[in-house]
Amino acid sequence: MTTTPGQIDLWRQSPSEHQRLEFKEAKTQFDNRRLYQYCVALANEGGGRLVLGVADKPPRPVVGTQAFRDPAVMAEKLFQAIGFRVDIEEVVHADGRVLVFDIPSRPRGTAYHLEGAYLMRSGESLVPMSEDQLRRIFTEGGPDWLEEHLMTGLD
Repeated sequence: MTTTPGQIDLWRQSPSEHQRLEFKEAKTQFDNRRLYQYCVALANEGGGRLVLGVADKPPRPVVGTQAFRDPAVMAEKLFQAIGFRVDIEEVVHADGRVLVFDIPSRPRGTAYHLEGAYLMRSGESLVPMSEDQLRRIFTEGGPDWLEEHLMTGLD
């Protein structure tokens, strides 16, 4: 992953944040636990990017961040806390330092959790996944009722 200042500027032009892209100002710091929660939620929704050092409200100026001065140390802490790898890239933008967290998607048929909470995003909030949503995830990849019926008729 190599993110350029130009790529950050392109993301900033998006009309709104979306399922795979989240901006946080985080000028001086960002809470570790909140970072873990965002990584789990984004992974559960197909992966994406969390960008620190950019305001989350349009026109989304680059404000720079002093959070996580050593991205390698934070990457290790993240792995220990959430159990999957998140790549962190430090981008030197003309308007300030930006951190890009590249969060992978969860594996098919599984959901990630943080201390037992299976998280997802809902607007500006992080919320627990519903039982229906978890059930759909856990049955991904398995045969559906029609496939099972057709397979039993093949004997």
